[in-house]
Amino acid sequence: MAKGVAAATVVAALAAMAAFLMIVAARPAEGTVTCAEVDANLRPCVGYVTGKEAAPPAECCAGVKRIRVMPSGAAERRQACECVKQAAARFEGLNVDAIRELPAQCGSPLPFPLALNFDCTTYCL
Repeated sequence: MAKGVAAATVVAALAAMAAFLMIVAARPAEGTVTCAEVDANLRPCVGYVTGKEAAPPAECCAGVKRIRVMPSGAAERRQACECVKQAAARFEGLNVDAIRELPAQCGSPLPFPLALNFDCTTYCL
């Protein structure tokens, strides 16, 4: 009987450990850049990059500044760059010059250029 209880305890502990590892693996790593975060930070810029606003609003520049500090390594810079490109692909009528100039207009240069056809793997090292 003691062996059966011990075996059941071991099985329960292993099941709990497996469940814990699945939860941890499903969460993005601390500091990981997600496209949802990039999208949320750039959403206030849509009016400016589509020509509906003459200058980027303060909320837009705050988002650009947050994106600037998000990526902490090459892989995260590439991810942020790809997220920017994916977000831009969802909008029509984007002003290429406004997109390119956005970081300078906000006083916050990014670790990658803002361009619709930029290859994020070549620059974001």
